[in-house]
Amino acid sequence: MAGRKGGAAVPGTRCHIDIGADGTYSWRLTATNGRVIAVAARTYRDYAECRTAFERLCADVADLPGAVHHTTEGSGWVWRLRDPVGGALAVSSRAYERHSTCQAAYERFRALLGELGAGGVICWDDVG
Repeated sequence: MAGRKGGAAVPGTRCHIDIGADGTYSWRLTATNGRVIAVAARTYRDYAECRTAFERLCADVADLPGAVHHTTEGSGWVWRLRDPVGGALAVSSRAYERHSTCQAAYERFRALLGELGAGGVICWDDVG
């Protein structure tokens, strides 16, 4: 667990850091039921950079833009959270059939990050 004080924002929510075949790292956030909530839109050179990026995302979420968009195939909806210059930081882990369902998932994700950034415990489950 991270060195933050306070209770877990949502018990059982975990942040996983994975290493890819190319040696880069990325994070994914999972819910209590094991379903992936969101994934990193970027890869990172090393474990520490990836972990720091997720912690910063939690701390800065209130200032980051994002929105719901059609999938590139046009057959559903996805959300993206962006950095201040427009680069994607986090994306939905799946496409949603309905705009309203995707919007609700996006709002829940932002709220969860806000709770974690306000001192919630980030439960880590990774390759560290």
